[in-house]
Amino acid sequence: MSLSPDEVKKIAFLARLSIQEEHVDQYSQDLSNIFGLVEQMNAAATDNIEPMAHPQDAMQRLRDDVVTETNQRDKLMANAPLKEDGLFLVPKVLD
Repeated sequence: MSLSPDEVKKIAFLARLSIQEEHVDQYSQDLSNIFGLVEQMNAAATDNIEPMAHPQDAMQRLRDDVVTETNQRDKLMANAPLKEDGLFLVPKVLD
């Protein structure tokens, strides 16, 4: 598919894009090349290909789920000016 400079201007207008007149021909060529690539990809036979979540069939290495931090709630709450039931009390922001 080939786009004319007038079509590029119309697309730019509809997309509310400001393009300079001297760049219209280059945009026309670049967009035409992109559409040509899309047409090539659409022509590929993909009828018997199963969709994949990711192009690489790699497994993610996971570490063991082990607790590494100790509970420091009492130590941290000791510095709080206002607290209740193990929670920080903060001033009300919204009414």
